[in-house]
Amino acid sequence: MADLNTHKRDTLSDSDFAFPKERKEPLNDASHVRNAVARFDQVEGVSDAEKDEAWKRIKRAAKKFDVDVQENDWRELKKR
Repeated sequence: MADLNTHKRDTLSDSDFAFPKERKEPLNDASHVRNAVARFDQVEGVSDAEKDEAWKRIKRAAKKFDVDVQENDWRELKKR
């Protein structure tokens, strides 16, 4: 994964995170997008509505960085 030190992470805008309110799961490059998908079901303390919005942000970032995400909904991740 690309290096994202504390300073770089702190300079990201809230919209660069799957969960902006919590600033969880940065989406600043392809590697971080893949990581956000892989760790999605580990995020705690967020509602299903917040997960729905986060998934939309992940899908947009995946398209931007040419990352293949087969699932259309985060709930499909549990079926893996």
